[in-house]
Amino acid sequence: MTRTQEIQIDLNEGIDRQTLTHLRERFLHVNRARLLRATEGLTPRQQTVLSLLPLFFHVNHPLLPGYVSGSTPAGVAGYEPDGPALTEAQRLTRSFSYKARTPTAQLPIHGLFLMGSLGTLAQTDQSDMDVWICHGPDLSEMALEELRKKCQLLEAWAAGLGADAHFFLIDAPRFALGERDARLSTDDCGTTQHYLLLDEFYRTAIWLAGRTPMWWWVPANEEANYAEFTHTLLSKRFIRADETVDLGHLAHIPPGEFVGAGLWQLFKGIESPYKSVLKLLLIEVYASEHPKVQCLSLRFKQAVYAHQLDLDELDPYVVVYRRIEQYLKARGDVERLELVRRSLYLKVNRKLTGTLAQRGTQWQRQLLERLAREWGWDERQLAWLDSRPVWKAEQAVHERRALVHELNYSYRFLSQFARDEQAAGLTNKRDLNVLGRRLYAAFERKAGKVDHINPGIAPNLAQDLLTLVHSPNKKEPGEFHWGVYRGNLAVHEWEHTPVIKRSPALLELLAWCHRNGVIDSSTRLALNPGTTDVSEYELFNLLGCLQQLIPLPLGAVDETQLLRPSVPAQVLIVVNVGIDPLKHHREMNILMTTERTDSLSYAGVRENLVLTLDQVTLNSWNEVIVSRFDGEHALFECLADYLNAQPTGREAPQLRVRCLCHNRAQFIAHRVEGIFNTAQALRASAQALRYVVQVEQRLHVLELTKEHVHHVALADRSALAGYLSQSLATYRPVHLDPMALGEDDLGLILPKGKPGAIQVFYRLNDGEADLSVLDECNVLWQQTVSFHDEMSLLVPLQRFLQASLFRREACQPLEDESPAPPLDLLYYQLLPSGKGRARSVEARRIPASAALTPYYEVQAVVGKGAHGGQWVTLFCNQREFSQMDHGDQLYAAVAREIVGQRRETERYRCYITDLDLSGLLGESHSPSHLCLRYKADLEQALNEALAQV
Repeated sequence: MTRTQEIQIDLNEGIDRQTLTHLRERFLHVNRARLLRATEGLTPRQQTVLSLLPLFFHVNHPLLPGYVSGSTPAGVAGYEPDGPALTEAQRLTRSFSYKARTPTAQLPIHGLFLMGSLGTLAQTDQSDMDVWICHGPDLSEMALEELRKKCQLLEAWAAGLGADAHFFLIDAPRFALGERDARLSTDDCGTTQHYLLLDEFYRTAIWLAGRTPMWWWVPANEEANYAEFTHTLLSKRFIRADETVDLGHLAHIPPGEFVGAGLWQLFKGIESPYKSVLKLLLIEVYASEHPKVQCLSLRFKQAVYAHQLDLDELDPYVVVYRRIEQYLKARGDVERLELVRRSLYLKVNRKLTGTLAQRGTQWQRQLLERLAREWGWDERQLAWLDSRPVWKAEQAVHERRALVHELNYSYRFLSQFARDEQAAGLTNKRDLNVLGRRLYAAFERKAGKVDHINPGIAPNLAQDLLTLVHSPNKKEPGEFHWGVYRGNLAVHEWEHTPVIKRSPALLELLAWCHRNGVIDSSTRLALNPGTTDVSEYELFNLLGCLQQLIPLPLGAVDETQLLRPSVPAQVLIVVNVGIDPLKHHREMNILMTTERTDSLSYAGVRENLVLTLDQVTLNSWNEVIVSRFDGEHALFECLADYLNAQPTGREAPQLRVRCLCHNRAQFIAHRVEGIFNTAQALRASAQALRYVVQVEQRLHVLELTKEHVHHVALADRSALAGYLSQSLATYRPVHLDPMALGEDDLGLILPKGKPGAIQVFYRLNDGEADLSVLDECNVLWQQTVSFHDEMSLLVPLQRFLQASLFRREACQPLEDESPAPPLDLLYYQLLPSGKGRARSVEARRIPASAALTPYYEVQAVVGKGAHGGQWVTLFCNQREFSQMDHGDQLYAAVAREIVGQRRETERYRCYITDLDLSGLLGESHSPSHLCLRYKADLEQALNEALAQV
C-alpha cells in the first residue's frame, strides 16, 4: 500500500501494522501543518510559550516557570525536548540542564493537546491557548492539587508574554465515561456538553506531545463498535496501551446535549450574536439528523483515511461552514446562508479592502479571498463589512434584523426539538424558559419599548454631532414628530438629509438615542424646536434625567428576576415636555389669575397646568418602555397606567417626577408627585377602593379595584355567538340545553371547551373554511376564509398562536415549584364537510416541522395614538413600517414590500405572524380571542392592499 492510497482497516481481514503506522503518520502530518500555521500567526513571545509548554510539564526545575515542588507530577509520555526548546529554556535560566529520564521513570502526563482557534482561519493575536493536560488516572488528590497550582503559575507566566493560556486537567478514563469536574475550554457550557465537546476536540485539537488518540485508529464505519474494535487492537498488541490516550467515541449523541449546547450558545448570542451563529447552526444541523448524526469529526477522520489532506478544506471553520452551507442550500434558506457567511467573515476579522495592511498570515488572507469570490461578493460588499468598526445606527439596525430573526428561530427550533425528543430534563426546561425570557427582554417588540439595536454588532454607535428637529408629519396632516439627523443642520437642510430615527415625542427619541449609545457625553447637539417650547436647557436636563434613570452599560439581569414577570423598577415622569403651560393658556385666550394656589386647579380657569406627561420605565428585565399621555384626562391615564403595572405584593418602583418648563416647573412636579405617592399609598391599603381628586373644579374618580356583575338576556340563537365572544377574565364553561342549537355547528364545538387550552375547529365548505376558536377563557372567535389546503389554513394560525403564547408565558411566574403549565394548542375538524349538519369532531395534529419551515414574518405592534386613536406599526422580516412614515399608505407600502420579496408570481394571502397589544391592554391582558380579532382586521387591510399592487 502506498501512502497516497485510501486506508481501510478491517478486523475480519487482519490488520497490517505498517498500515496503522501510515495512518498515524497521516494524522500527524495534518497536525504538524496546523501547528506550523498556528505558530506563524503568533508573536515571537507567544511562540516561546507554545514551544516550551511540553518541556515545563516534562520536568520540575526550581528556576523554570511553573515550579511548585519536586513532587509535582511531571513527565510527558514519549517526549524528549529538541535543541530549540532546550536553548530557549536556557535563555530563561542559564543554570538549567536537561537530564533524560530513565526508561523506568513514571510519566504521569499522558498527552498535551491545544484547543481553540489557533491554527485555524479565525486565529488572531488575541486567540486563547486552551491546553488539555491528559494525566494518569492514579494521581492522588494532593498530586492533582500541585498540578493545578503549576498550571496557574504557567498561566500567569504566559500572560506576561502576551499569551492568554488556559490549562485543563483531563482524566481520560473518567472523561470517556462522561465524568468531569470543570469546564474544559473558555467556550464550554459545562458538564451538560460532553459529546459535542469531544466532537470539537477530535476535529480541531493540535497534538503537542505525549500519546496520540486511540480514536485515530477506529474507522468511522466502526464507531458504533468502538469498544470491541479498540479491545482487539490492544489485546492483539497491534497498538500498545502506553502509546495511546482514549477519550471515547462518538457513536451516539444524546438529544439533551443539543438542547444544552444550544441554550449556551443562545445565551452568549444575546450579547455577541455573530460568534454564536455558526455554532447554533451546526447544532441545528446535528439535531435535524438525530439519531443518525454524522459528526464533523467523523467526516474529518474519513478524509484522513481517504488521504484528502487539503489543509484549507480541513480547516475547522471551513469544515463547519461547508456543513452548514450544504444544509441551508438543501432547505433553500438563502438569507440565513448569507448571514452565516457574514458571521464567518466577521469572526475571521481580516479586512480584504483598504490600504492598511491587515495583520495575519498570508494563507488566511488567500483562503478568505477564495471564499469571498466563491460567494460572489464584490468590492462594495467587502468594503461594507470591513467598515464594521465605524458602523453607526443605520448599519446596526440593518444587521439586527437578520440576527434577531436567527436567534429567535434557533430558540423555536430548540424548544420544538426538546418537545419532540423529550430531550429537556428538569434543568433544561427551566433554562429554556429563562432563556426565552432573556430573548424576549432583549429583542421582542411591544408598544413603547425602546429597541436595543446593537447587541454586539458594532463597537460604538456614538455620533460626534447631531441635530434634533421638530417638524410636521407630511404623512399625517395635523401631526408632528421629532427626528434626529447626523451633523449640524440649518433650517430646512434636514429635509434633504437621511434621518437616523423618528419618534412622535422628544423624550421617546432621546431615550432611544441614549439607550443605544447614539448620544453619549461627547456628542454635541443642535436643536431645531419648531413649534415647541423646547430649550437647550430643557434638552440637556432631559438627557441628564435619562442618564440617571438608565445608567449604561446596564448590568446583567439576575435569573431570579427572570423567574418572575417583569415589573417596573424605576419610573421617570416628565410633565409638559416642550410646552410652557402659561404660554399655552394665553394662546388659547384662557383667563389666568395672579393667585396660584394649585398647579392643577386655578380659580376661573377651566384647564390645569398639567398638559402632557411622558413616562419612561426601566423594568426588572432591563426593558425601557416609553409612554406619552395628553388630552383632558392625561394625568389620570398616566396614573392608572403607573398603578396597573405594579403587581400586588411587589415593591413599588423608584419614582422621579420632573418638570422643566419655563413657568412653575417645580410646583407642577411637586403636585404631580404628591398625587402619585398618595395613590400609591392608598393602593397598598386593602380598604381603599376609590381615590377622589379635584381638578378643573370637577371631581375625578380613579377606581383602584373594581368588580363587575353582568346579566345578559338573549333574544334568540343568533345572539349566542355574539354573547360568547365577549371577553372574560377567567375560564367560564358553557352549559347548553340539548335542544337549544338544533343543527348549528356550535352544538358540537361548545361541549368540547376545556380549561388550559386554545381549541381550533375548522370545517371545509366548497373552497372556504369556517374557523372557530375557543380561547383559554372559553371565549369564542369565528372567521370564514378561503381554503386551498389544510397546511396553508392551519400552519399560519399555529405560528401566530405560538407567538402569542410566547408573549403570554413571558408574563407568568416561573419561580413556583409548580408553575402553571403552558396552554395546549388543539385542532379539530368538523365532519362531514359541506353545508349540511356536522355530525362529528375529529382531532387533528399539525406536523411539528411545519412551524419551523422558513416563512415571511409580518409582526404588528398596536398602541394608543393621538386623540384616542390607535397607532399601528408593522415589521416585515424585521423591517419597520410605521404610520409616522407612511400615514394612510401604510398597508400599501407593506404590500409592495411583501410582493417585492416574493419569488412566486402567484398572488396569495398574507398573514400576521405575531401581534403585540400591550400598548392598548397592558403587559398581561391580551386574551387570545382579542388577538385573533386584531389579526383578522389587520390581515383584511393588508390583503386588500395586496390586491391593488
